[in-house]
Amino acid sequence: MCMNQPKVALVTGGSRGIGLATVRLLCSRSITTIFTCRNPHDGQLALSELGPLARLADFHPLELTDNASVSELAEYIRRKYGYLDILINNAGVNYDTWQRVSKVAISEVEYTLDVNLLGPWRMCNVMIPLMLSRGNARIINVSSGAGCIAQQDGSAPAYSLSKNGLNMLTKSMDSDLQNTGIAVNAADPGWVRTDMGGSDAPKSPEEGADTIVWLATEADLSISGKLFRNRTAIDW
Repeated sequence: MCMNQPKVALVTGGSRGIGLATVRLLCSRSITTIFTCRNPHDGQLALSELGPLARLADFHPLELTDNASVSELAEYIRRKYGYLDILINNAGVNYDTWQRVSKVAISEVEYTLDVNLLGPWRMCNVMIPLMLSRGNARIINVSSGAGCIAQQDGSAPAYSLSKNGLNMLTKSMDSDLQNTGIAVNAADPGWVRTDMGGSDAPKSPEEGADTIVWLATEADLSISGKLFRNRTAIDW
C-alpha cells in the first residue's frame, strides 16, 4: 500500500439514516466515500445534504439483487480509483414485525434474504479483489441484535434470519481471509431513529453509525470475525 494514497470507502444504502450518517462521518475524516442506493434522485438529494463534505462523496446507483449492477459498480471503482480500503455493507430491508416464523409470505423472505444476505455476499465477492492490494482493508457488515441466536423468538422472521445469515457470512469470510490484511467484522447499531427504527428509537443515526465508523477507521486491525455493539464485542 502506498501511504500517500487517500483512503477510499464504499457504503451501500448510503442515502439516508445510518448509511448517510456513516458517509458523513467518513467524509469528515477525509476519506473519499462512494455511496449507493437504488434511486439516483435519492442519491443526489443525499449529496446536497452533505454540504461541503460532498466534495469527498461519490454517488453511484446500485441494485443489490442484480449481479450485473454489483459488477458494474466494482468496475466503476476499479477504473476511477483502482482500489478500495473500506467496504460497509449497510443496505437492509424489511423489518417484518407483522410476520411469525411459522406463518410467513415466502416471497417476502426470499426478497429479504436476497438484499440483506446475498447482497453483502455479492459485494464481498466483487470488491475483495480491489482490497487485497491495500494491506489493511476492512469489511463491516451492518447486522442487528435481531440476528443473534439467543434473541430468536419467532418474530420478524425474514429480517432476523437474514441478519443471522449475515453474521455467519462475517465469521466465514473472516476465516477465509486470514493473513490477507482484510479484517471482517459485523456491527449492531442498536435501535436507531430511521425509517425502519421509527421516531421512538433512543439513538440518532450518528450514534448508530459510531461503531461502524470505529470499526472502519480506528479499531485495531487484529480485531476480526466479531460482532460489535457500542464498540464492544457481543455474542453472536
